[in-house]
Amino acid sequence: MAGPAFEDRTDFENAARGRVASLSPDVVTDAGGRAVWDGDAYAFLDGPCPESVNPSLWRQARLCAVQGLFEVTDGIYQVRGLDLSNMTLVEGEQGVVVVDPLVSAETAAAALALYREHRGDRPVTALVYTHSHVDHFGGAEGVLPDGDPGTLPILAPAGFLDHAVAENVYAGTAMSRRGVYQAGVLLPKGPDGTVGTGLGQTASSGRVTLVPPTRDITRTGQTEVIDGVRIVFQLTPGTEAPAEMNLHLPERRALCMAENATHNLHNVLTLRGALVRDARVWARYLDETITLFADGTDVAFASHHWPTWGRAEIVAFLSQQRDLYAYLHDQTLRLLNQGHTGIEIAEMIDLPPALAGAWHARGYYGSVSHNVKAVYQRYMGWFDGNPAHLWEHPPVEASRRYVECMGGASRAMAMARDYAARGDLRFAATLFDHVVFADPDNADARAGLADVFQRLGEGAENGTWRNFYLTGALELREGVKPVPTSISGGVTAGMTVSQVFDSMAIRVNGPKAWDEHLTIDWHFTDSGDRHRMTLSNGALTHRRVGAPSGPADLTLTLTRPGLFALIKGESMEGIDVTGDVAALRRLLAVMDDPEPNFPISTP
Repeated sequence: MAGPAFEDRTDFENAARGRVASLSPDVVTDAGGRAVWDGDAYAFLDGPCPESVNPSLWRQARLCAVQGLFEVTDGIYQVRGLDLSNMTLVEGEQGVVVVDPLVSAETAAAALALYREHRGDRPVTALVYTHSHVDHFGGAEGVLPDGDPGTLPILAPAGFLDHAVAENVYAGTAMSRRGVYQAGVLLPKGPDGTVGTGLGQTASSGRVTLVPPTRDITRTGQTEVIDGVRIVFQLTPGTEAPAEMNLHLPERRALCMAENATHNLHNVLTLRGALVRDARVWARYLDETITLFADGTDVAFASHHWPTWGRAEIVAFLSQQRDLYAYLHDQTLRLLNQGHTGIEIAEMIDLPPALAGAWHARGYYGSVSHNVKAVYQRYMGWFDGNPAHLWEHPPVEASRRYVECMGGASRAMAMARDYAARGDLRFAATLFDHVVFADPDNADARAGLADVFQRLGEGAENGTWRNFYLTGALELREGVKPVPTSISGGVTAGMTVSQVFDSMAIRVNGPKAWDEHLTIDWHFTDSGDRHRMTLSNGALTHRRVGAPSGPADLTLTLTRPGLFALIKGESMEGIDVTGDVAALRRLLAVMDDPEPNFPISTP
């Protein structure tokens, strides 16, 4: 099926439209001089597409690399290409409203400085977070005076804080490991390494912060006037994020689509891991957006990529994005109800010609293949209904048996090389993978699998697929290179007490704790809240209580800031302890890699 035309230059014209200035050099450093963002490392994209990169992905990477300060429309500016996401600045009566302050405080500060250099030293009068992903709130302290919001209004969709913390903490370690693959963190930037993610080039690596919102957006149609700017909100929960919203600025005839409509097919389930998103409601909210705002909109922009101008162009763009998610959802359900599994359906679905021919519907970040499997997963779960798949051996044990059945490792690798030579890289990868799992020290198998991954990555149109394949090849050749995956202190500072306790429960080693029984009461003097924590049968549970409810092994009386000082291992100063502090030591003894790291030696 024919794809979009490479001679169509509309996206390049729109990506450059309204540019006021670029950051030169395009490098942002932290207080110690370490580069946390280096956009100049992507200068190689100015050259012709090499054989080692899919031409469509190369085109997308070039567009994502366009950086600087851009005028979107009168009184609305964006800084693009200084992080994975865009920062939008809406000029008000007294200053400027910042929408989505990037990943890191350092890049957000650099973006604000670039704006002020060309638009004057306007104060920040409000923050708006469009949704609960870190690239849309992590740089907040970088745009606040001395990092302190004071009485500044900070707006976010209802449920923002819970989802922002949950996604970054509960499964944060595993997600971070996969995120290294997805973003190509270990890969060199260049034609033989990462060229970007399709959504943007990469994420900055500076200081991540979380300044809690002060005002919730709770309904579609809610209107707020901030620094003289009237904003009408549309809640879109369950789309690209569990808590997300679009916003319309009627007087500017401008529409911010958050991350619900960008210039690629997005993820129904990200490769790094997340809750499966609802493609059905995603399509319905996009349809609602057209109904609510199209007639009052001359420009639509998002927190990634470049804007779209003109009512007809905006309606066409949003309609195709709507149809894209609706088609994938409905056709997956149609085929699963005919008895097909997710893996089968992913091979059966082709996009309609009009969508396949639209650049913004290409699978640069999400893909038809893994989005279809995600829709299947949302409705049917991991099991495909085949009894043979109900209780399979885990990978190592299964691979040993497969290799044995194929006549040994040498025979299996010879078959893999033959499939690779015939161009069937997918099955070659499967065969080599079995040999590697059966014998991780088999250097020939590791080399063979790495070569196949390399070829698969070089052919991938999807940026995250490319990064996954090339990172897998790198680690097969050079070994696993551990990357720190600790949760940012800026994120943990935004956690509720219940979320802190939940994160502790996740770290309890169940079998070690089977025979432990203890109760700890927590009394927070600043809020008056009391929580009872119980460890029994290997499960750490907690609940809020109105008053002391029977004897406890230990009672801690403290403030919420005192809790965070405690979990960081900083101090127990100001914390009253009643009972046996050994209860806390017993709890820590059954936790994997204990964190929080209580300084219990000096209670």
